[in-house]
Amino acid sequence: MKTEQPPEQPNPKQSNPDQSNSEPSMQEQQIREALDAHWRASAAGDAEAEHDIYEDDAICDYPQSGERILGRRNLQALRSHHPGKPSGFNVKRILGRGNLWITEYTIIYQGRPAFTVSMMEFRNAKVVHETQYFADPFEAPAWRTQWVQNSA
Repeated sequence: MKTEQPPEQPNPKQSNPDQSNSEPSMQEQQIREALDAHWRASAAGDAEAEHDIYEDDAICDYPQSGERILGRRNLQALRSHHPGKPSGFNVKRILGRGNLWITEYTIIYQGRPAFTVSMMEFRNAKVVHETQYFADPFEAPAWRTQWVQNSA
């Protein structure tokens, strides 16, 4: 009788979960270091260091609002003028390989969490295109309770 093994859980600190036995390339190591510095600077409110990761002509899309920010300077200016400066910032995980990297994190704005996903495309270890999705928390419906666990 053949028994199925449970699927291996990805290590959230691992850059390349699909290639767990291979070493990241030099470029991937460089991108991961740049991402770590970017998110540290974001959490610290260091707008200059936060935007070092972007090419001058980077594009950032906010699909939920239909906005597109053109250029590193515009992106930095927009974020620097946000009326509700974040009071908390927590990176849950970073996954990536090659030129595509995804970060899942939470930002606290005015006491409320915004669950966020950032998809970054790189060229020469700089972000050329980022897409960010923001989600508000919501009450879980009672009908699902028998199948789910509370992760909060």
